[in-house]
Amino acid sequence: MNEARIKPLDPPYSTPIAAALDRIMPAGVPPLVLFRTVANNERVFLRLMASGLLDRGSLGMRERELVIDRTCFLCGSEYEWGVHVAFFGTRVGLTETEVRELQSNDPSRAVFSEREHLLLELCDQLHTRATIGDALWTKLSATYTPEQLIELVVLAGYYHTISFVTNALRLPLEPFASRFSAPRPSP
Repeated sequence: MNEARIKPLDPPYSTPIAAALDRIMPAGVPPLVLFRTVANNERVFLRLMASGLLDRGSLGMRERELVIDRTCFLCGSEYEWGVHVAFFGTRVGLTETEVRELQSNDPSRAVFSEREHLLLELCDQLHTRATIGDALWTKLSATYTPEQLIELVVLAGYYHTISFVTNALRLPLEPFASRFSAPRPSP
């Protein structure tokens, strides 16, 4: 990867940025390059952090992670995909096979439950079409509540945005993060 296009901020941070970083980063873990880079624009950073969707929403943590990981892979954001797989993969019970399948052109229906496969199809359709077809929507709406459907679409869109940031700013990969094992998708 090329050098980052914008240098990440180094401490000391402004009071609002320091407070946000303290709130979102686990104790003892230094702030991510993504956060320190976006913090060059305090207004955008604070709004981006305020709109995070990793809280207790209407979806389970595993469902959220599947949508995040698949979306980031489809967008070619090895940075964000790798951070999520490293931080949350084992916490949500992702196996090595599942992580590998999340990086395939057509994730195996045998590896994921029917409900999880619907989520992966949602990510694929939103990524390629910027909408969801009627057949998939019918299946999704029979499985998920309207509240959950809204969260799923917004979650995928949010991580498209994060992927745009990590890719466009050419953020260097975090040393602890997982790496793609499949070829990066073509832009």
